[in-house]
Amino acid sequence: SLTTFMSSGSIIALVLEKQNAIADLRKLMGATNPANAEEGTIRKKFAGSIEENAIHGSDAEDTAAFEIGYFFAGLELI
Repeated sequence: SLTTFMSSGSIIALVLEKQNAIADLRKLMGATNPANAEEGTIRKKFAGSIEENAIHGSDAEDTAAFEIGYFFAGLELI
């Protein structure tokens, strides 16, 4: 069901590079369970459920490096 949801529509893939990028994005995303997410976060506003949680962000630099490879060959990154 997760694969079906993830392939059900368009996505926007991006790589964010800044100081504290992972921590800052995860704060903006909100808790994985939208019912527990803080007001104003992406998941509180847009998620339908834990599975359909509207946004994904890597949880560590090594995870990010691996996941970036799914969408970018590296040549597109500056």
